[in-house]
Amino acid sequence: MVSNFFELIYLRVLPHIFDGLYFVAPIVLPIILGSVFLDLWLQYVRAVFLQKQNYMLLEIKLPKEQMKSPLAMELVLNALHQSGPMASTWFDVYWKGGVRPWFSLEMISIEGDVRFFIWMRRSFLNFMESQLYAQYPDIELVEAEDYTNFIKYDMGEKIDIWGCEFALVKEDAYPIKTYVDYGMDKNPKEEEKIDPITPMIEYLGSIGPGQQVWYQILVQMHKDRKKKPGSLWEYFFPDDTKWQKDAEKVINEILKRDPKTKTSSEKVDDKPAITIISKGEKDVAEAIERSIAKNGFDVGIRGLYVTEPDKFTGVNIAGLIGSWKQYGSGDLNAFKPVRGLIPFSFPWQDFHNIRKNRVKVGLFDAYRRRSYFHHPYKNKPFVLNTEELATIYHFPGSVSKTPSFKRIEAKKTQAPFNIPT
Repeated sequence: MVSNFFELIYLRVLPHIFDGLYFVAPIVLPIILGSVFLDLWLQYVRAVFLQKQNYMLLEIKLPKEQMKSPLAMELVLNALHQSGPMASTWFDVYWKGGVRPWFSLEMISIEGDVRFFIWMRRSFLNFMESQLYAQYPDIELVEAEDYTNFIKYDMGEKIDIWGCEFALVKEDAYPIKTYVDYGMDKNPKEEEKIDPITPMIEYLGSIGPGQQVWYQILVQMHKDRKKKPGSLWEYFFPDDTKWQKDAEKVINEILKRDPKTKTSSEKVDDKPAITIISKGEKDVAEAIERSIAKNGFDVGIRGLYVTEPDKFTGVNIAGLIGSWKQYGSGDLNAFKPVRGLIPFSFPWQDFHNIRKNRVKVGLFDAYRRRSYFHHPYKNKPFVLNTEELATIYHFPGSVSKTPSFKRIEAKKTQAPFNIPT
């Protein structure tokens, strides 16, 4: 019986399968090989393009009194929402390897000394200075040496590292809790401000000797992304979709409405039914609508705890993760750690810490390169709008009393024009 079954498969089924493959191979194989070649070609030309770029790190030194709300930073970020001249045409992208510029917004603590940086292509220096000075005329901008170069980390160095990346708990259509939700858009008095970035600044200021904490927020103008394939055709020829369209689908699901008519999708006797929407659902839908009205950025976030082995403090890992809790909301969105160091319960799970050390080296190298949107450390980004980004990266006012948070003691002004020379 069994031999008859295999004989049937061999004589009748397999020939038809091979005939089918022989028929479709001239169509399918060129598509598959062409897709693989295009991917490898783009990796190559982009690597060449990125290697030719000149990058720099700009440090922002804050004045003693800084009264601007995060709205000022939101205006700066709006100016960074651009594809750039090197990725404007298909020739620039597919032949020259041009990519949209990305920026790294960084907050670090070196033994409690809290500092702000922006990493970028050097060609954006004048543009960045003009945008920052337009909103923060009293700051001081200084080109800084890359602080990651002061640490040469590999598996043989006597330096311990713990790190992770962050992602959103829900779909990126759901916004996080922003400075608007904290009432900072109403310009309250300095002593009445509830600034969500203050807990993070206080944590960074508490880092002790021999320890450092680094945060980087990598941002790139959101353009489009590939839809999940729903058919074989969409697998080979995927359509692009924008973040706003995905968010509109979420709104329609929350409000239980038809996307075309904007009325209830539920029907009774072929007529729209009365749909009961709770206040919480309505508030969430309104928050999403407000969110997608602003410019969106593809975002990747990393955090590293760098320390001498004998100074390692476990509570600082909890602080590195917990400093993002204030941006979360049960009904909306929040941050969670992902792609970090893997805990191993037993020594035989990771012989001589080989796997753990490899992850540490990768985290450090990815941070140092500021690589996220392209190889060698390409990851899937999520989307935050300018309001959300300005909430997690802005310059705190005097409400932050961290002693180690250095500020400029005196304002810099130009000499009066009528002084004789």
